[in-house]
Amino acid sequence: MEAILFSGIQAAGKSAYFKARFADSHVRLNLDMLRTRHREGILLRACLEARQAFVVDNTNLTAADRARYIELARAARFRVVGYRFFVDLDTAIARNAGRAGPRPVPELALRASLKRWQPPDPGEGFDALYDVRAEAGQFRVTAARDTA
Repeated sequence: MEAILFSGIQAAGKSAYFKARFADSHVRLNLDMLRTRHREGILLRACLEARQAFVVDNTNLTAADRARYIELARAARFRVVGYRFFVDLDTAIARNAGRAGPRPVPELALRASLKRWQPPDPGEGFDALYDVRAEAGQFRVTAARDTA
């Protein structure tokens, strides 16, 4: 079974990539949708117990944010795959302004997220790691090297 972790700032293309690539095969764990860590934990445990492939579609900005998922997935003998979503700040701000839904993320929050972001490193426990860039409505995915 496969546990996938997305990592990147808001408006980097994570949810769009999930819908394009994994919606038919993986359960989506997303705090925007689930609203609380408690609900997320219930669904995560259900996926692990049922041996159901899943994607953690959150910002997962730091190694500590990602570690909780990696540890649980490894303990359940899941293959752990990471996707690093790269976007420049101006593009993220423009995408964010055009978001459907209740409200865009404040620009200050985008800037703060970018400053906090520690792109995932192979040493965190990933079996595979990929870089994703959303460009002109398409996703360019490449195998990650040790550095972004």
